[in-house]
Order: sequence, then structure tokens, then C-alpha cells
Amino acid sequence: MAEAATNLPGVPLTSDLTDGILRLTLNKPERMNSLSESMMAALSSALTRAAEDDAVRVVVIDAAPGKVFCAGHDLKELTAHRSDPDRGRAYFADIMGRCSSLMQQIVNLPKPVIAAVAGVATAAGCQLVASCDLAVATDRATFCTPGVNIGLFCSTPMVALSRNVNRKQAMEMLLTGESIDASAAREFGLINRIVPSEYLDTVVMKYASVIASKSPLTLKIGKEAFYKQAEMSLEDAYDYCAEVMVENMLVRDAEEGIGAFLEKREPDWEGR
Repeated sequence: MAEAATNLPGVPLTSDLTDGILRLTLNKPERMNSLSESMMAALSSALTRAAEDDAVRVVVIDAAPGKVFCAGHDLKELTAHRSDPDRGRAYFADIMGRCSSLMQQIVNLPKPVIAAVAGVATAAGCQLVASCDLAVATDRATFCTPGVNIGLFCSTPMVALSRNVNRKQAMEMLLTGESIDASAAREFGLINRIVPSEYLDTVVMKYASVIASKSPLTLKIGKEAFYKQAEMSLEDAYDYCAEVMVENMLVRDAEEGIGAFLEKREPDWEGR
């Protein structure tokens, strides 16, 4: 289902599927890999296919080599609709809705998603990183929600950001619009690991390979439960997760995995 993840002119997103790991590469460095209409459509379509493809175990989102991972919305596209009869209201609503749906698609995808960040992740680009399940960044990566600097508060990026970092740190980023480096991003909880640039691919693929070796059904069950329980009260979360574990115990992969552990052998996952 995938072409080689190389810098193909005119193609906003390239993909490569190897050993269960689907790499989706933002491929418009000349436009700072912004979340244009075409980029969001390509990402959404790729994620839809990934959700339905049993060969995909893990998704990695990275960017073509350059200084920018993703610069957020394409402001030129947005500004072009100022001349619409409604001053762009309908277009802006459509774009913000599409972006919000894309971020929820990542969260709701039944496969883990890892962001590999080697450059600047700003505004909706920072939102993209925050929406992924894991994020690994180079020591040169930076992150910011700078909308306040141009009179457009990063309200939708705030949704993902505030679900990753604590309120004071989220508000610091949102109110100042200033960039934070990878070290602060890790301290804030926005990313998992910082690695030298030359090791980014190695570390990300190690994460992806380890995850891809697990039961795909178990990963699906666990990811869905993680995000659902996070929005519940403590009591409701325990009740819900207890039921999830009961149902999980009854699937074949749990039976196989526990049996393999007790018998000191490698499990043979069936995905059911």
C-alpha cells in the first residue's frame, strides 16, 4: 500500500510500510510542511487506510529533511479567503473542523502513533506532536504555540497541548508564544525522548519495532481504554478499566500470551 518515503516533488505525504511499521512523511518542506488542505487530506486518507490494514502495526509520522517538522496551518491558504463574501467564515470553520477531526483520528486510531521530530513544531504542528501517542525529538527540535503573536490564539492546539502538559506549562506556551527547546518539552511531558539527530531514526524504529511485536488486538484495546479512562473520575475509570481487563482476558491473544509466558516461549499472536 505504500510508496518509498522519499522527497517526491508535488506529493504532500509519502509513505512506506516495512515490517508492520508505516512511516508517513510530511513532504512539503518548501511550505514548511504546513497542514494545508492537501496535507490534511493526505494524512487523513493514509490514517484511514492504516486503520483498516492488518499489516500495519505502528504508524510513525516524520517530515522530509529540513529545519521544520510542521509549521501548523497554511496561513496563505487561510488569508486567501478573506475576500470571500462572509470574510472567510465558512472556509475557516471547514479548515478548523478538518484539523480537529484529523487530530482525533490519530487519537482514535487503533494503532499506536509515534511522532519523530527533527525540527520546528509550531502551532498546529505542535498540536500534531501532542496528538501522537509517543514523540521522540532531536536535540535541535523546538516547540511553540505562537498564535498569540499574530492575534490568533492557538485554541485548537491548546486542546491537545493541555492534555499532555500541566496547566501552568501549557498556559506559559500559549500566553507567551515563545519556543521551548527539546529539553523543556521533555520536562513538560510533550515528548518522550531526546536523541542526537543522527540517532533519531534508530531510536524511533526501535520503539516502533518493540511495539509492533505485541498483539495488535491488545494494543487496540489498551490505547482505546487509555484515552477513555483519562476523561473519567477515579471511580468510573477503575470500573471501566476493570471491565476492559475482563473482556481482554477472554480474547485468544491474552490466552496465548499468558500461556507463552508460563511455558517460557514466544507468543504467536492471532489478533483475536
